[in-house]
Amino acid sequence: MSRYYVQYSDEAEDGLKPLSAGRIRAFKSTVESTIGNDPYGHGSTQVGSDRDRRDATITGVVIRYDVSGSVLVVSVTRAIAW
Repeated sequence: MSRYYVQYSDEAEDGLKPLSAGRIRAFKSTVESTIGNDPYGHGSTQVGSDRDRRDATITGVVIRYDVSGSVLVVSVTRAIAW
């Protein structure tokens, strides 16, 4: 299985700002090792009828992301951290 490149929108990066730098690093590392390896797994759920738009909670952060299978990219578009 191929590994997906994970990228973050500006809105997603802004959503991570309440976290400490260490927690952001841990979150992104976990996203890489989970969603980056299997974007359709790890407790993620489909949003509406679009299989490639997904929601997940990773280390206490709620994210929405889009999967682009043809180019192996996961785009995190929103993150809500507290």
